[in-house]
Amino acid sequence: MGEASQSVTANDDLKARIVDFMRAASTEITPGDVGRLPDLTQVGPAGTSIYVAHTPHAAFEQVIHAALAVRRAGFLATPHIAARRISNAMTLRAGLDELRAGGIEHILLVAGDAPQPLGEFTSTLDILESGILERSGITRIGIAGHPEGHGAVSSELLWRALGSKQAFAARTGIGMHIVTQFGLNAGAAAVWQREFKSHDIHLPVHVGIAGPASLSKLIHFAIQCGIGASMHASLHVLLRNLSVRNLSTRNLSAAANLPGLAVSPDQHLLALMASPFMAQFVAPHFFAFGGTVETARWMRQIAAGAFDIDSKAGKFKLRNLRDHD
Repeated sequence: MGEASQSVTANDDLKARIVDFMRAASTEITPGDVGRLPDLTQVGPAGTSIYVAHTPHAAFEQVIHAALAVRRAGFLATPHIAARRISNAMTLRAGLDELRAGGIEHILLVAGDAPQPLGEFTSTLDILESGILERSGITRIGIAGHPEGHGAVSSELLWRALGSKQAFAARTGIGMHIVTQFGLNAGAAAVWQREFKSHDIHLPVHVGIAGPASLSKLIHFAIQCGIGASMHASLHVLLRNLSVRNLSTRNLSAAANLPGLAVSPDQHLLALMASPFMAQFVAPHFFAFGGTVETARWMRQIAAGAFDIDSKAGKFKLRNLRDHD
């Protein structure tokens, strides 16, 4: 077999694995995106998992109501339950009861980024230890994972917390999976997953990937989310010292060319699938950053196989989706 034929065969195999990986892909909306649900129903297949993010200015009740709207639109709704933004146990119970009454059984449990807790819950472990979830009828819980580390929590504590949450799932029989934070380091997830065995973590992982977005927007959210602990040193310096206001074309071009940097979802998928792959990595989760419909449209195209792999550029070439519908 010639070199060109081998390359085509390798690309075909890689593409098949990417399409298969995309079968259970999920994305997200915010409570403010509910008005775009009619557009989403035209793009995303019924049953697609859509998370509802608890954004800084949204109330807990708005997250609940947005999740119910997502469910009524025919999607699998997974609302964020942010521990530090819930006023008390009664509010949490009432919200979970409302979700269950609307047919929602999945949640993503996160600490939330509020500097001070609104009520009695300071962490996800506080909610898990309260006993509320066992009696709620919730059947699956997503928890956060941080392949690139966490700016305020040590790696040791992050692994210990994952172990405690995994023990909760084993004890209660409630399904659990990890949803990772998005990042710009193309190899971070592969490095992170090598530590699973030593920490005895065997939960399935949904790999967080930034959806189609401009580099300036990615850097903006990277700064907000504090990602970058394991990034290439030069990118870490860039994120620390640049403000979004002075992101010049020259600076953005320099950032985009840093080794190991992935600034598009296709670059992330290619890097992920090219590395030794663990069966625990079961699906991608795409962060939309306000581009909910655009992200869902891109997901649909990739899941349909309406793309070719440009090995030289390390990107996808999109085809006409109608040729694949």
